[in-house]
This record gives sequence, structure tokens and C-alpha cells, in this order.
Amino acid sequence: MLVIEQCPNSRAVTIFIRGGNKMIVEEAKRSLHDALCVIRNLVKDNRVVYGGGAAEISCALAVGAQADKISSLEQYPFRAFADALESVPLALAENSGLAPIDTLTQVKVQQLKQKSPCLGIDCLGKGTNDMKEQNVIETLTSKKQQISLATQLVRMILKIDDMHINTALPL
Repeated sequence: MLVIEQCPNSRAVTIFIRGGNKMIVEEAKRSLHDALCVIRNLVKDNRVVYGGGAAEISCALAVGAQADKISSLEQYPFRAFADALESVPLALAENSGLAPIDTLTQVKVQQLKQKSPCLGIDCLGKGTNDMKEQNVIETLTSKKQQISLATQLVRMILKIDDMHINTALPL
């Protein structure tokens, strides 16, 4: 491998990717592109949130607490939104081979007891669910975008007020 460094006024970078087959090379290209996008987002806005579902759990707890303050039927959308936020840590726990509901419940209790929004799902089994200690972070920009897009999708679905199904056509 040849690496040329300390070139004055150089704004070009070349990355050479090799792999055993085309599929591995394509996956490496995609992973590298994703990593470069994360770096770009951090350069634009360097604020981060803790990953591992910690941000979603913390937000769900805050939304649930707000729902507790509402005595009318308006509390139900708040609770539904909190449940939707919890789907991310539930999926993380399930995909890591953990019991999703038990794991989420334990982390929620710990976040409330310790008043720490850094606690998330210990996907790697490191023995701690403190995402600050594990250095698991996500960009705030991407997290805001995820929640915004999901909310927009739900709003679009809720706007559907009628549906016509043609039973004459075979499925």
C-alpha cells in the first residue's frame, strides 16, 4: 500500500477498496459511504446523542411523563408516540438475542432511578448499558431526521380517510 501524506493544498483523497468478490467490495463501498456521511454530518453539526436506544428510551419516558399530566383523551396520542419510540430499543434487544420486553423494562427502570439518559441496550454484552462508557453515539442530526420522517409517515397514513378494495381482481 502506498500512502502519500502532507501534500500542500491537496483536497483530493483516493480510497482503494479490495475484496474477495464483488459482493464484499460493494458492501465495503456502502459501509465507507455511510461512514463518510456520518463524518459529514458531524462536521455540519457536531452535536451527538447516546445510541443503543438510550435517546429513544429517554424521549419515551419524557413523553410518557407529559401524558401523565393530561387527564383528557388527548393523553392517548402521547402514549402511542412513547410506545412508538420504544420500538427502536425493543428491536435492538431482540436483534441482539436478548429478551426485548425484559431488557427494555430494566433499562427504563435504571434510567429513572439513576436519572441518566445515557443508559441503553447492551447489544454487545459488555456488562454495562451505559452508552457513554461504551462510546456508542449517534449524530443529533440523523436522530432528528429519523423521528421527523417517522412522524411524517404516520401523519400521511392518518390522513387516509377512505379505502377502496376491488374484489374482482385476483391477488
